[in-house]
Amino acid sequence: MTLRLENVSRVVGAETHIHPTTLTLEKGTVNLLLGPTLSGKTSLMRLMAGLDRPTTGRILMDGVDVTATAVRDRNVAMVYQQFINYPSMTVYENIASPLRVKGASKAEVEVKVREAAGLLKLEAHLDKTPLQLSGGQQQRTAIARAIVKGADLVLLDEPLANLDYKLREELRVELPRVFEKTGAIFVYATTEPSEALLLGGNTATLRHGRITQFGPTIEVYRRPADRVTAETFSDPPMNFALVEIRGGRVALAEAPLFAAAGPLAGLSDGTYTLGFRPHHVALAREARDTVSLSGRVAVSEITGSESFVHVDVGADRWIALVPGVLNLRPGDRIDLHLDPASFFVFDADGRLAAAPAGLLAA
Repeated sequence: MTLRLENVSRVVGAETHIHPTTLTLEKGTVNLLLGPTLSGKTSLMRLMAGLDRPTTGRILMDGVDVTATAVRDRNVAMVYQQFINYPSMTVYENIASPLRVKGASKAEVEVKVREAAGLLKLEAHLDKTPLQLSGGQQQRTAIARAIVKGADLVLLDEPLANLDYKLREELRVELPRVFEKTGAIFVYATTEPSEALLLGGNTATLRHGRITQFGPTIEVYRRPADRVTAETFSDPPMNFALVEIRGGRVALAEAPLFAAAGPLAGLSDGTYTLGFRPHHVALAREARDTVSLSGRVAVSEITGSESFVHVDVGADRWIALVPGVLNLRPGDRIDLHLDPASFFVFDADGRLAAAPAGLLAA
């Protein structure tokens, strides 16, 4: 089964929620919609589900135009942030409800409910009501009900956003296993790059109602097509700085001129934007060919095992993610060290001109 959006857009009044979009999703795949709040993730999912009609374009399921087909006539399931379960029913009956609506036999209901409960680790809770469950168990119940429906398309709109950290991490580990067991197309919306990387599959990055890139998740992360995609797929935010290359030498902020090495090597003379992730900013010199410069601490955030150090370098503010607890105060002057091999390079139009090789892009 294939879901295809052809030049689909969604305009409401004077606002464009989704710009013309063409996208193909294949059977048995997990597809992440990654972007900040109001980037268009939910709007796109509603179009896929049939909850909204596109302003332009058409939607095809296995080559059949379903643009005008009502959601009730599509084999689609959706899971939201909220735990939407029937409070008076047991977990068993919640999971069984779509099967009973379809008129499934008692034997079929028993088999499919037990199977879904096993996948979501709910076997011990089937006789409980949702109010007797933890938040994670309630969301598992909602996901099990979506899976047991046997939908061709399962849409999960930030399903873990309302859970605490421990429950989110637990379900993030389990969900890839659950997805692998079904043949459905899964579409999963998230604001968190780390969640996209953990779930794998394919990722579409969104900003202001536009898909900026779509492909295998790790490839989009390692080779963002443009600066907007790089910003979307980086948390903490990617650092950026203007550089000028002349005759194989590079001018960067307050750093001494240095040789164009790594991704900078071989680029023609001109002005570019460097991008580098916070964990590639070191406070101690680690190699001879490191680019070194200094800045002033704006704020230092301690997370326990790591520190986020916000540093003003010239007109730019960068973030360094470094191990340990650092005793830094606003205004302190510190040295920063960058490995040229970790640079992403974007041209004047914001398109990727060069990227780190292999694991250095991680």
